[in-house]
Amino acid sequence: MAMMFDPFRELDRLAANLLDSQQGPRFMPIDLYREADHYILHADLPGIDPGSVDVDVDGQVLTLRAERTPRSAEGGKWLAHERPSGSFLRQLNLGDGIDTAGISANYDNGVLSVMIPVSERAKPRKVEISSSAAPQKQQSVTA
Repeated sequence: MAMMFDPFRELDRLAANLLDSQQGPRFMPIDLYREADHYILHADLPGIDPGSVDVDVDGQVLTLRAERTPRSAEGGKWLAHERPSGSFLRQLNLGDGIDTAGISANYDNGVLSVMIPVSERAKPRKVEISSSAAPQKQQSVTA
């Protein structure tokens, strides 16, 4: 089976290599949504060793880190090498109203799931309404 040369694909590859010349952490795509009294964050980290995944909370900042070790061709010649390796990093400001002590995480099938509970004080609550329409005793004034 012969591979055809695609100049546009090769140009894309070269541009990606030039733009990715920084040795800093790579971007980690996430989904974040609220369900009842907690937020759920899903981060795509396919091919990442679970032992390299790290979730930290420092004050109100949630930091997600992971590492993908580059694979070598070991005597072979790369025909395509598009999967990024190295460090992946994402930081989120949690803001007020989060129970940072209750944050939990799970890594399964290449997806990191983080459960972020809302603190009790930030949950909506019903406010009791008192009425001042209760009948008051009339006082008579004599002159």
